[in-house]
Amino acid sequence: MLDRYNLKMPHAVYGGVNAMDNITEIVRALGSKKVAMFTDPGIEKTGLFALPEAAVKASGAEYYVLDDLRPEPDYMSVQRLIDDFKQRGADLIVACGGGSVMDAAKLASVLVTDEYGVKELLDNPGMARKCVPIVLIPTTAGTGAEVTPNAIVAVPEKELKVGIVNENMIADYVILDARMIKNLPRPIAAATGVDALAHCIECYTSNKANPLSDTFALRGLDLILNNIEKACDDPDAMDAKNAMQIAAFYGGLAITASGTTGVHALSYPLGGKYHIAHGVSNAILLVPVMKYNEPVCRARFADCYDQCAHDGSNLTTVEEKSAWIIRRLDEIVKHLDIPTSLKPYGVPEADLDGLVEAGMQVKRLLVNNMREITPEAAREIYKSVL
Repeated sequence: MLDRYNLKMPHAVYGGVNAMDNITEIVRALGSKKVAMFTDPGIEKTGLFALPEAAVKASGAEYYVLDDLRPEPDYMSVQRLIDDFKQRGADLIVACGGGSVMDAAKLASVLVTDEYGVKELLDNPGMARKCVPIVLIPTTAGTGAEVTPNAIVAVPEKELKVGIVNENMIADYVILDARMIKNLPRPIAAATGVDALAHCIECYTSNKANPLSDTFALRGLDLILNNIEKACDDPDAMDAKNAMQIAAFYGGLAITASGTTGVHALSYPLGGKYHIAHGVSNAILLVPVMKYNEPVCRARFADCYDQCAHDGSNLTTVEEKSAWIIRRLDEIVKHLDIPTSLKPYGVPEADLDGLVEAGMQVKRLLVNNMREITPEAAREIYKSVL
């Protein structure tokens, strides 16, 4: 556990009933004259985008919409969208969507300058500087992108996803409005929810864990373990959906204060090479990595049991409590009908060497794993899900 730590957060977070209405006052308070609204066609098709659009329109500011972004885009696609933004200009960004949309908006907020682009930030993220304030509105309860300083983009030439991390990309304002996730399709709710689950348990068992990250990771884990199934199964379970939205936010805060570990590190090649959705790739690897980590994370898993188990099991030993947590993770992934192997994606065993090589490049996250993941260990983990 770190003995020196910090936590940087958005300027303001608005949640609860009709939280979206705060956008109008934010635009007016900032004196914004022109707003760039980032979203994607899927959000527009569901009608969800109408809520933030109406709030911006009510402010009286001029606005336009940028929606030419596919899920989990590569850095070149993000750069094209940002080039459009730079040409049209704006003094405020409002982004409504999942992780890809919010990450693109965060990158746009530091890329008004012509001195560097997304490609340059891949190699030197420290050069990023906030140029335009941003408002982020998540439409999933999962990625935590609304609160992190991270932007994840695919790098095709490396067959990998890469995280650009810079505190200048932390949002200025966050809107947590449960109406945005009420009708989320079950597969998306499940995959993004397990992504949040991974954030919480990885950050709690990270080498960079600290009192601040532990507070949010453990509370987020409690909310997710006890609400994710109901939130995904029942469209009307608004209490459970609210809990998941808050938990995803807590997971993002935990990332900001600590960092994810082996699950995310080894999942990045699955998204980069095979275009497997981020939450799904994390779900496939969650239990195998946690089983690998268990010998050195046992006491921390037991802490998770003490905080999160409300089933009346009353286990007493550290070993029993640790086993309960791993079993519960497995139950959740299977209940949500997320694949537990790479078989549905046609990943051949011949690709094993390439997966290991790519996974071992994600040193930014591998160093956080409490049990060292060697190339041999990575090979066995990947092999177990082929």
